[in-house]
Amino acid sequence: AVLKMVQRLTYRRRHCYATKSNGVRKVKTPGGKLTLHNVAKKCQAPKCGDCHKALQGIPVMKPYLYKRLAKNKKNVSRAYGGNRCAGCVRQRIVRAFLIEEQKIVKQVLKKQKKK
Repeated sequence: AVLKMVQRLTYRRRHCYATKSNGVRKVKTPGGKLTLHNVAKKCQAPKCGDCHKALQGIPVMKPYLYKRLAKNKKNVSRAYGGNRCAGCVRQRIVRAFLIEEQKIVKQVLKKQKKK
């Protein structure tokens, strides 16, 4: 059995502890060497203000990176786009419509009662 030596790796930055913020990935270079690539932490997706589900159509980035993003990438072309999800917007529209219908029904009933 021929044992091959394992290639040792060291961190490429000054931070030398295996913490959450110091994530690395082993990568084999075209030259056959192993190196470490630093991996950024996963970001949280923007959430709907009503149901707290992740919003579709908006990239998941760190908050400070949204500043560099174009406006059309930060929202969706719809009422409450980039703030509420489509389901919640639909719910709001239906609720508003039903409330208005209820008001009209009350008015009609009031007129009938007077006659």
